[in-house]
Amino acid sequence: MEYYKTILEDIRRGEIPVQFPEKLQPRKDGLVFLGGTINVNTVVEAYTRGIFPWAGLDPIPWYSPQPRLVLYPSELHLSRSLRSFIRNTRLTVSFDRNFTKVMEQCARVERPFQTDTWINGDMPAVYTELHHLHIAHSVEVYDGDELCGGLYGLNFGRAFFGESMFHLRPNASKLAFFALCRVLQQRGFDFIDCQAVTDHMLSLGGKPIPRKKYLKILAETLNKDSLHASWQDFGELL
Repeated sequence: MEYYKTILEDIRRGEIPVQFPEKLQPRKDGLVFLGGTINVNTVVEAYTRGIFPWAGLDPIPWYSPQPRLVLYPSELHLSRSLRSFIRNTRLTVSFDRNFTKVMEQCARVERPFQTDTWINGDMPAVYTELHHLHIAHSVEVYDGDELCGGLYGLNFGRAFFGESMFHLRPNASKLAFFALCRVLQQRGFDFIDCQAVTDHMLSLGGKPIPRKKYLKILAETLNKDSLHASWQDFGELL
């Protein structure tokens, strides 16, 4: 049995405390729960119930937005200029080679209308532990030996749950996302959970769907085998 399913079974038997109420009623902004703790068990419980943490500092906000933005790997939209960039770039892509650094850069990079990072508190330690369990994965983009872009997220079932991305070179994060979509499509993944609706992800082919539909496709994909192993070889197949 996959490790995360063992956690869910322990939760069902009462051997691990339940973090979230059985019935959740999201607010209009998607907030479903405030407080609790963030650790491997609660993250597994959350994602498999369509919930994700927005920050790691107390009180921890947990969200399940309406609508939910998903992207089907085969429907990634690439502009003509981005296609040209991908064909001609000297940047290189790898998987699971530098998870900690990718997460650190995602926390450090400045973003419009954001005054502080949400990757704080115990989140880096917890997600690094998830990476060691082969549940969390990273995509890295290099310019020579310099890490200049990337993203990270989680895998449950045949879905990838995107967390954050960064770039220090133009189009570096888009190259990471393209590489991710390509390998996920090759391996029969159902969808990428992009969480909240943003213009950037909409431009890449993301689609807003009702929360009810999201929970349905989530339940379906969780019945499939996860890829909880190292993804380091994925970059060699691009």
